[in-house]
Amino acid sequence: MSKKVSPTRAKPNNTAKYIANAPKEVKSKLRDIRTAIRAAAPGATERTDYFQWPGYSYEGYDYDGMFAWFSFKDSYVRLHVRPPVIANRKKRLARFATTKAVVHFPADDAISSALVKKLVKASIKVMKDKSK
Repeated sequence: MSKKVSPTRAKPNNTAKYIANAPKEVKSKLRDIRTAIRAAAPGATERTDYFQWPGYSYEGYDYDGMFAWFSFKDSYVRLHVRPPVIANRKKRLARFATTKAVVHFPADDAISSALVKKLVKASIKVMKDKSK
């Protein structure tokens, strides 16, 4: 019996390489944010085909199912989520630099795993609600 191959193409996943190439002082924070995202989104596809940043998706939704990414730039570890996740949590995120879709965690501060999980779950909810 032959195994049926999914018609979707495999997505590149160079997350370990992305973390390995990051500055030494942020590698553990990137690993921690990766772990928190994976815990908040079991079964999500981990991929690096969007700006070569580690990203997460569930098949069957708009924007190719993407709901979260993480990256490092300058002195920040960044979590990218779908709008309006950040706007809906302005008070909770007031101590961080933010944009419409990005939370900038200072690289020299601890990153709350619980906060990352909440933001990722909220981003998934926004994605799923949009498809209704």
